[in-house]
Amino acid sequence: MKTTVAIHGACGRMGQRLVALAREDSALRVVAAVDSPGHPKLGADAGELAGVGAIGVPVSAELPLGLPVDCVIDFSAPAGTLGILKTCVDRKLPLVVATTGLEKEHLAEIDHAAHHTAVLLSPSMSLVVNLLFKLTKLAGEALKGKGFDVEVVERHHKMKKDSPSGTALKFVEVIQAAMGQTKVLHGREGLVGERTPDEIGVHAIRGGDSVGEHTIIFASQGETMELVHKGSSRDSYARGALAAAKWLAGKPAGMYTMADVLGL
Repeated sequence: MKTTVAIHGACGRMGQRLVALAREDSALRVVAAVDSPGHPKLGADAGELAGVGAIGVPVSAELPLGLPVDCVIDFSAPAGTLGILKTCVDRKLPLVVATTGLEKEHLAEIDHAAHHTAVLLSPSMSLVVNLLFKLTKLAGEALKGKGFDVEVVERHHKMKKDSPSGTALKFVEVIQAAMGQTKVLHGREGLVGERTPDEIGVHAIRGGDSVGEHTIIFASQGETMELVHKGSSRDSYARGALAAAKWLAGKPAGMYTMADVLGL
């Protein structure tokens, strides 16, 4: 039996790739495509927008009632996330939140929603990035107290609105939990003095069309280790979100992550 999914943010670049890649997956079927009210593409066939031919699913401003939806995937904007979140809570629909740039107030709403329906939240949908979170944790725990400095460097395309990336901030969170640093420095400029052992440096690069690169540097006297992820296509994020939707369908209310999908 196929997992039926609704795509929220269907007219965006990621939404279109979700529609296209879901069509290639014999275990999935897109039954709804939703975007913001007033969007010029409302009413258009979601498959035609995605370049894969008509699939008989028009883009609408709301999730239609009565559809057999096993899971909703949200790849929109923070304000849009809160809107579809309410719909999913009201209808008890599992929701994969893949939107980035979420603030504390958004996260609080998402956490509350997880008491009523299944919600999967991750700063990155990439399967490899989520495995790298685990590897970073293991490295941090092994190298704690052994004289290693840690820096996080991320690179994204020039159109990205938030900085540093949510993924970079998640790496910082993982490192702090494993190693105990208390200070986070976002770049350095001027006469800042010697690096202190309790800090993590975070550096954001913006330019061109990079879909996402993250490097976690563990450096000590005489040796350096780097854990690196380089995304070459947005499809890696879309495929991860689709894998998450298949996994989340049918799960009880609660908060889940990509680590659950990967069995980590």
